[in-house]
Amino acid sequence: MINARKGDIHVPANRNPQSQYDPLIAEISDYVLDAQISSREAYTTARYVLMDALGCGMLALRFPECTKLLGPLVPGATLPGGARVPGTSFELDPVQAAFNIGAMNRWLDYNDTFLAAEWGHPSDNLAAILATADYLSRQRAARGKPGLDMNAVLTAMIKAHEIQGVLALENSLNRVGLDHVLFVKVASTAVVTALLGGSREEVQSALSNAFVDNGSLRTYRHAPNTGSRKSWAAGDAASRAVRLALMARRGEMGYPSALSAPGWGFEDVVLRGKRLTLQRPLSSYVMENVLFKVSYPAEFHAQTAAECAIALHEQVKDRLDEIDRITIFTQESAIRIIDKTGPLHNPADRDHCIQYVVAIGLLFGTLTAEHYEDDVAADVRIDRLREKMVVVEDEQYSRDYLDPDKRSIANAIQIHFRDGTQTDKVEQHYPLGHRFRRAEAMPKLEQKFRANLETRFPEKQVQQIVQLIQDEERLMRTEVQDFVDLFVI
Repeated sequence: MINARKGDIHVPANRNPQSQYDPLIAEISDYVLDAQISSREAYTTARYVLMDALGCGMLALRFPECTKLLGPLVPGATLPGGARVPGTSFELDPVQAAFNIGAMNRWLDYNDTFLAAEWGHPSDNLAAILATADYLSRQRAARGKPGLDMNAVLTAMIKAHEIQGVLALENSLNRVGLDHVLFVKVASTAVVTALLGGSREEVQSALSNAFVDNGSLRTYRHAPNTGSRKSWAAGDAASRAVRLALMARRGEMGYPSALSAPGWGFEDVVLRGKRLTLQRPLSSYVMENVLFKVSYPAEFHAQTAAECAIALHEQVKDRLDEIDRITIFTQESAIRIIDKTGPLHNPADRDHCIQYVVAIGLLFGTLTAEHYEDDVAADVRIDRLREKMVVVEDEQYSRDYLDPDKRSIANAIQIHFRDGTQTDKVEQHYPLGHRFRRAEAMPKLEQKFRANLETRFPEKQVQQIVQLIQDEERLMRTEVQDFVDLFVI
């Protein structure tokens, strides 16, 4: 056998055997088609994820930079009887509806998070799931048939969370320069193809195409290019997932060794020869352990830093000019992605800067989405504080971050003054919204949801939505189109 080389890519000799799908693709397909979810905790958590993600989307509709991207891709290209976009009057094909919902829900960096070797926001999958389920339900209703119920949506959410999160446990896309939304596309493709009634072959075909697509670079998440694409990247991935699922249902072929093909497969090309693995059997672990951003719209590695800064506000608010040094103790992952010095050019840049988040907390004793806007960022005190900050890794924080029994996201802050005095070292291992603080978080998550709804809907409509989502059994029986209609303007 003769092998050739083309540039730096090893090109295997031409061989064309027909083979079964890669085992990982087959395992994901079996899970979405056959697995029964029995965890009551997972369903209850999924209901809160649904609540929180849609609430974040409603709040995002206050921001013109978000709303300018919404609606049909081509003006006027609506689809009567298509998927509805919550908080709007749009009726769209499910591909474009998924983009809309995904962009809204992720715009403010305020929905759920799962942290491992790869980072991500599993509720990003809701965009593809809800758009597809709503479209299917409306099509069925038009034919006089019952629509899908919200139990199907919650089940698909649990499974999408699990696929994305378990892939993230050991497979780091960020270390090869790719964005985590590739795992959104993979997870959404699998569950949406199943929602559409896909066969095992069709789910596998769609999944293989999701991997062949590869993913976007992380360019837009890092200096000097941090920009608003990070807020619509998940919507883009969700919309692509729906497209691939619809194509598979029409019989489009798949690529059985999309992962393992020598030279040309995902593992050789993207992971540099490393195998893509599932660390644990697929069940409901990720939904049960997902993290909620309850109080602060900031990148999750900075959530406990925000809590620490706000706790220090009263001690330092009248001594800002006396500060000599601010030390932030954090985990390795935070240093890699949100430790930034120098100018910050836009809100997307600022909400991914641990120093900016800490400065806002120290100055104002709170943190909201508006604090990332240009008018607040023009406050010269912010950069003066940032210049005094030193970010250091606490190796125990880094170990606990990866410990599957802890999954901590620890930060600590200590402030030293010119007169030689200092504050205590304020430390927080688990943010509000972590599984270990779930009971404390849920009432506040409900308050956040109601407050977000009130930015978009009159009180009567808010009350109808809240009452339905709080009643888990009634919610699960509700048909999807009836649920979505509550959010229509």
